[in-house]
Amino acid sequence: MTNLQLTLSILKPFITRNPYARKTIREFIKENNFKIVQSTTTKLTKSLAAKFYEEHQGKFFYNRLQTFMCSGPIDVYILAGDDVITRWRKLLGPTRVYKAVYSHPDSIRSLFGLSDTRNVCHGSDSEESAKREIGIFFSDFNVDRWLEENKKL
Repeated sequence: MTNLQLTLSILKPFITRNPYARKTIREFIKENNFKIVQSTTTKLTKSLAAKFYEEHQGKFFYNRLQTFMCSGPIDVYILAGDDVITRWRKLLGPTRVYKAVYSHPDSIRSLFGLSDTRNVCHGSDSEESAKREIGIFFSDFNVDRWLEENKKL
């Protein structure tokens, strides 16, 4: 691999309740050669959601986002692959679902998204964000060590 990376992906509560969407997204992960390094299903607490979304505190959508993300189980994945951050975000499509429908009709958000808050999935936007976000959900996972041990994949 030329640029092995890790990213965090979260399938949001309304998607985890939809067996067809959940299965289809897992198939997209496999078809696009993303390796699932670790995964868990969990329910966010308000304090964990506050930690994860701290950069959005004070924004008009923060309370709606936090409430929604705590409304049911989420699937959380550490994905690995060559340029995985860019490739995963491209597969997700634009954050705004209405935009995804027109500009990226085959994207995950276009296919399953309902609104800007209910936009199916999260994907880290940088290596720094991925490292921070992975640490929130997988506190025993060492990103640097994993990358060093797996750079020859």
